[in-house]
Amino acid sequence: MDQVLRSCLEKLGVRYRLHGHKAVFTVGESGFLRGVIPGMHTKNLFLKDDKGAFYLVCMEGDRKLDMKALRSRLRAGKLHFGNAEELKGELNLTPGSVSIFGMIYARNTKLILDKKVWSADIVSFHPNINTETLELRHGDLELFYNSLECQKEIMEL
Repeated sequence: MDQVLRSCLEKLGVRYRLHGHKAVFTVGESGFLRGVIPGMHTKNLFLKDDKGAFYLVCMEGDRKLDMKALRSRLRAGKLHFGNAEELKGELNLTPGSVSIFGMIYARNTKLILDKKVWSADIVSFHPNINTETLELRHGDLELFYNSLECQKEIMEL
């Protein structure tokens, strides 16, 4: 976990459990972590619309995102994945390490958090690096979410 994120979580009083593991770049590669790390495993998608707006979508790892429905709900242009350069510029992240915690660096990215993730007792995200997973209880996720000064929304995906 990078020091900026660690300091942010400590300042907020966010409690977490950190798990180290081999690098994983996709949800499919993370199957070996099921049962080892409790709670809901998430996937985090960095998207851009054709109008230039950025979105970070955090959702349950096993679910498929209906991009057409999300586009309609957001009243956005056509959605596609942001590239590595945009991801680095917007959230200071690299592909494979995308997570809600990148929002501490957000410039012009709106956070979309799935209601199922929000409602889970325990959730897990990479702490901005794909060789670790950070496990949080709902109250600690709520502390972090409420501290973000970006545009954000919790919605059913």
